[in-house]
Amino acid sequence: MKAANYLNITADQLHPYMAFVFPTGNGIFQQNNALCHKARIVLEWFEEHTDEFHLMSWPPNSPDINPMEHIWDVMSRKLRLQTPPCPNISTLRDRCLDI
Repeated sequence: MKAANYLNITADQLHPYMAFVFPTGNGIFQQNNALCHKARIVLEWFEEHTDEFHLMSWPPNSPDINPMEHIWDVMSRKLRLQTPPCPNISTLRDRCLDI
């Protein structure tokens, strides 16, 4: 993803969401070290909005500290063991919620 696209999504989607969920500015946003996340225009945008929410610092080469990756791994393995495979998105959603 290009940095400009990521910045547009961040400004249009993340910003209003964080303002709604954390109106006092105490929210923390986590992103990894993808190139678009580290782009100068993106980091400058986050600096301009530090009074509204905080950007969690993320050490390089550290995927194991992201808990979501472990959750996706468990879900993926459990879904692959189920038979028959999910015939549609509705069944997939239900099975993910069950897991």
